[in-house]
Amino acid sequence: MAACEVCGNDYDLAFEVHAKGEVHVFDSFECAIHVMAPTCRHCGCRIIGHGVQSGGDVFCCAHCARQAGTGTAVADRA
Repeated sequence: MAACEVCGNDYDLAFEVHAKGEVHVFDSFECAIHVMAPTCRHCGCRIIGHGVQSGGDVFCCAHCARQAGTGTAVADRA
C-alpha cells in the first residue's frame, strides 16, 4: 500500500502520476487535483478541463481571461 501525499491516507488502490520527472502518489482524483491542476490567474479556481491560455497565463475560461485584461482576443474552444 502507498500513502497519499496530500491526505496521508494509506490506501491499497492508491495510484501514481508521473509528471515533469517526478512521481506523485494519490488516493483519489480530488487529492491529485489539489497538487496537479493549475490555478486560474483571475478567479483562483483549479482548472480541471482545457482552460484558456492568454498572454502566457492560464485561465479557467475565456471570461476570466478577458477580465484579467491580457489584451489578447480569447475564446473558449469547446
